[in-house]
Order: sequence, then structure tokens, then C-alpha cells
Amino acid sequence: MPHGWIILDKPHGLGSTQAVGAVKRNLREAGFGKVKVGHGGTLDPFATGVLPIALGEATKLCGRMLDASKIYAFTIKFGEETDTLDLEGKVIASSPARPTLAEVEAVLPCFTGPIDQIPPAYSALKVDGQRAYDLARKGEAVELKSRAVTVHLLELSGGAGDSVTLIAHVSKGTYIRSLARDIARALRTVGHVTVLRRLKAGPFGIEQAISLDKLNEVGKGARLENVLLPLEAGLVDIPALNLGPEQASMVRQGRVLTGLPYDDGLYWAKAGRVPVALLEVSSGEARVSRGFNLSDVAE
Repeated sequence: MPHGWIILDKPHGLGSTQAVGAVKRNLREAGFGKVKVGHGGTLDPFATGVLPIALGEATKLCGRMLDASKIYAFTIKFGEETDTLDLEGKVIASSPARPTLAEVEAVLPCFTGPIDQIPPAYSALKVDGQRAYDLARKGEAVELKSRAVTVHLLELSGGAGDSVTLIAHVSKGTYIRSLARDIARALRTVGHVTVLRRLKAGPFGIEQAISLDKLNEVGKGARLENVLLPLEAGLVDIPALNLGPEQASMVRQGRVLTGLPYDDGLYWAKAGRVPVALLEVSSGEARVSRGFNLSDVAE
């Protein structure tokens, strides 16, 4: 049973659920049978780029991936706002105003740090039990509440004509389409996203991502090891804690370790090279946050 991560460079038009389905299909065709598979953060069909897909015990880390920050490159085209806030929607507002690159750069600090934003009407958020995008497609008015998010970094990457390209490092829950809408309005014009590419999700960067064609090779006989990252690749942002045999046995039983000389916080514990659990350390005591059911033999 494989455990680890496939980082897919998701192509335009493919939904996150479809991407998971593609991984399952290829694993099945490769003879792995039924494997638990999940994704670490939805990426719109319109968008491309990093989509972490977890296999086996790595699916226990999908929640952490959902909470992780993301980095995007996106292009705003000024002059027209669409109902979906991207190029796939219909135009609902227009303006002749076209900001200069200097004007764009000058307004970016207003959208850096903690900000409030209203999510797009075409989003997966629920309103009275229904997806906002389902209501919007029916022509119903969708009113979503403003939410607090954090933009860690926002910088101009380039621009030509009526478009600019920006790089944004954002917290979970940030909608790039809303960010583009609000930037355009702050410049006294309107705009929409024409290109949206995720460059990083949590610890995973675009340089680790594989194409859909590369994934499909697995179903045709290529070695899964060629595209599979280990489970611990999703834990490089937190410190590791080495366990002795007795400690590892206690942790696998869900028992508390005491007298540890470590600062409070989250750690991933390993026995040799094998991940054993996520541990929450507090006042020298370590409690299991999430255990991994992996062989004592390194994968």
C-alpha cells in the first residue's frame, strides 16, 4: 500500500475531485487495488498549478494542508468585471480607466497584511445549506459575509497593455479573484482574473509537481516511486522528534511521553526513518495528535 504525496501540476479545466479520480484510476491500473486518496486543498478548474494529492496514511495530513498558506501568480485584466471574477464569466461592469504600473504598485500595500474580503458569489461556500455557485448559476442574489484573511506578500511581477501580473502569498481562505476585484476597484476601475496559477501549497512547490501525462504513465507501467514523495515531505515545516524503540511503542499505543526537553508546539515523531505520529508538546509532555500506521521498515 503506497503512502505519500503526488504533487500534480493541475491543468486548466480539471477539477480537484477529477484529479483525485485520475490518481485512483492510475493506481488501480497499476495494480495497487483500493488506495485511500485525498487532496490537500481545492483548486478551481479555471486555475492551474500545485495540487497536493495524498495517498494512504498521508491523507491524515490533508487537514494541515488545507490550513497552509499558498502562493499564486495571477493576471488581472482591467476594464471589465465578470460575474465569476474570471474570464469564464459574463461581463457585468466596464470602465475605460486603465491604471499605470506605478499606480498598481502604489496600491498594493493597502492589500498586504490582515485584510477583510468578500468571497466571490461563484464559490463553494454554503448559503443556507446550498453552494453559493449553485445559487449564482440560478440567477439568485448571493450575499456572502466579509471574512478576515492575511496577505503575507503581494508584489508586481509584470504588466503590459491593460493587464498586470502579481505574485501573492496568502493565508487559507483567501480568494484571489476577490483580491483582483478589490485591487481594480481601489484603482477606480474594474477587472477580472485571466490567469491563475498556484506556485506553492504549504511545503510543496511547483518544482515538485508532475504533469497529468507523467501521472498517466504510472497506469501504463511506470514506477510509482518516480512520482511519489514520502509522507514526511508534508511535514518539513515542523520539527522532527527522534524516538527510541520504547518511546515509539508508547506513542503507537497512544500513551503520553513525559519529561521531554522540548519547547511547546507541534512535532512529527519518527522511529529511525519511519514517521510514527504528530505530537503536541506542552510543558514537557507529548500527546499524540495524529498517529501513522506505517511499517517499522522504511518505506
